[in-house]
Amino acid sequence: MAETFQKHSVSADLARRMIIAADKKAHELGVPMNIAVLDESGVLKAFSRMDGAALLGVQIAQDKAYTAVGFGMPTHGWFDFIKDDAPLAAGAPSGIDRLVIFGGGYPIIIDGAIVGAIGVSGGHYSQDQEVAEAGLAVVGH
Repeated sequence: MAETFQKHSVSADLARRMIIAADKKAHELGVPMNIAVLDESGVLKAFSRMDGAALLGVQIAQDKAYTAVGFGMPTHGWFDFIKDDAPLAAGAPSGIDRLVIFGGGYPIIIDGAIVGAIGVSGGHYSQDQEVAEAGLAVVGH
């Protein structure tokens, strides 16, 4: 068995291009957003806080991306995942650090590998999803 393995990670260039695309969509919606791209380990790779974006959204955007990369699923999938399971519904949101269960966070998947995640916060979660999806479109999601 090998002592090391190779991990795939979102490049700084791709992260910046995703931020630019998401920022453009947020401007179209007229909603100032916080946009975070994390690498495969949940470490911040690129970030933008648009003028007027809420201060608390800085952490929320990063936590949405952290949730998405940590579990390999979009944040909006969490509500349906836990809503009918009383122990999960009661324990997951308060017991899993940085877990977000509403829209705006997506894993970035390239060639079947999770290479990072994007998280957006600033509008209604449906707007956050639109902006994040604009960033994901850069990689063909």
